[in-house]
Amino acid sequence: MKYIVVTGGVISGLGKGITTSSLGKILQSRGLKITAIKIDPYLNYDAGTMNPYQHGEVFVLEDGGEVDLDLGNYERFLDVDLTSEHNITTGKVYLTVIERERKGEYLGKTVQIIPHITEEIKRRIKRIAMDTMANVVMVEVGGTVGDIESMPFLEAMRQLRMEEGEKNVFFVHTTLVPTMEVVGEQKTKPTQHSVKELRSLGIQPDMIVGRSKEMLSEETRRKISLFCDVPYEAVVSAPDAKSIYEVPLIFEKQGVGDYIMGKMQLWGERPDWKEWKKYLENLYNPKYEITIGIVGKYVHLRDSYISHREAFTHAASHLRTRINLRWIDSENVEEKGTELLEGMDAILIPGGFGIRGTEGKIMAARYARENGIPFLGVCFGFQMAVIEFARHVLGYEDAYSTELARTEHPVIDLLPEQRSVDKLGGTMRLGAQKIVIEKGSMAHSIYKSEIIYERHRHRYEVNPDYIEEFESRGLHFSGVDETGMRMEIFELKGHPFFMGSQFHPEFKSRPLRPSPLHMALVKAALKFRRDKENKPS
Repeated sequence: MKYIVVTGGVISGLGKGITTSSLGKILQSRGLKITAIKIDPYLNYDAGTMNPYQHGEVFVLEDGGEVDLDLGNYERFLDVDLTSEHNITTGKVYLTVIERERKGEYLGKTVQIIPHITEEIKRRIKRIAMDTMANVVMVEVGGTVGDIESMPFLEAMRQLRMEEGEKNVFFVHTTLVPTMEVVGEQKTKPTQHSVKELRSLGIQPDMIVGRSKEMLSEETRRKISLFCDVPYEAVVSAPDAKSIYEVPLIFEKQGVGDYIMGKMQLWGERPDWKEWKKYLENLYNPKYEITIGIVGKYVHLRDSYISHREAFTHAASHLRTRINLRWIDSENVEEKGTELLEGMDAILIPGGFGIRGTEGKIMAARYARENGIPFLGVCFGFQMAVIEFARHVLGYEDAYSTELARTEHPVIDLLPEQRSVDKLGGTMRLGAQKIVIEKGSMAHSIYKSEIIYERHRHRYEVNPDYIEEFESRGLHFSGVDETGMRMEIFELKGHPFFMGSQFHPEFKSRPLRPSPLHMALVKAALKFRRDKENKPS
């Protein structure tokens, strides 16, 4: 088994996840089977209870795992479905070790970081390697070298290399190479210090990926090579790119794939980038242009909605359309009104939790419904659109969700199986669930199937007591679960495109297989834009 371990230095947010995904894609293009693991040093068991402002989007996997957003990048680049086991956290590792100690499995030994914690880390990594039977396992160590939280994981990686051999464990260190604007010189000192810190832990990198605005100069590469004891050809430039999906090609041009294949004694096919290059060509050469407003409550940190952003990027390429995303704070809509939504060719309301900003989302849904603007509500956005319809079409002025307040008309209510739940972590309706789509509906024309599986993350649902009334006024539920009692998709009769999904279609969108609902929203927005432009003044 072969392992590529990606670490980071100097500062966080350098793009270790994109580096990991890109290296995996390069090897996958040579016919190798690749899987990926993200190590998160935080004490949380998983990302499920974390605020998006703390850690970005909570990404949901097929098996219901609530994980770090980097696993979403792995899935999108590699077009694979990962499991919750592919996200290793300090919380998971320590909980397992403590539970074993309580059961007496350590036979009276003193339980310590080394060897017990490090052995558990290695055991989890090796188990994934065996279960997936991958040729190469990509392992991204979260955080920055020097962090206290990361030390047990880096020690485990050092041990892994010692046990598996140098040809089977390859270290890639991602670091910052800033440019001093005054003199225009690329500075290598941060990289030197970062590598020194890594080497003090017993790890010598085999490759250094330098993040910078521009390609690293020859002088910069030679300097890093000399001072960090890494071959010149193993010092790789990671400049700013127009699209993250261009990064594998940038690396490939520098010979990264052939270098790793040689060093790790891997054999593969000739890489084929034809489809990937076509995707980028379409993305960079759009024929059309639209503006879509995303009305959310975490818009100040764009990574909170990274999967929606990428889903629109995927649709943009396939439809040769430049999509301008306008991020609109739903609280601002409450304060300043729907004038903020003027000029939009479509509106999307994403998921979320809690009462803050809900009225702004309801106002946005009403604005789209009454003005014939293409609309997609996802999860919480689906629920807000249902509440809006109940208030302004059915006439229930106090219609609301029981998640948010008491009401005489709880059109959104707690799932029955959630009533006895007393723990928040990992207890929602999570992961891929079967959805039955009605033949002849708009949803059926979009998905072209009667059965689909999409990922969920919610506790509340449309109250079945109100379904008949909704249907009688035109809000048609064209997608339901297997029992027929849970509403999964709605579409509004008489509206060009007004749809909602209780599930999260953005989580399964891939560059070469875009989310059907995002594609449909973009198509509807293109038609709306054309009709608006052709309308007589």
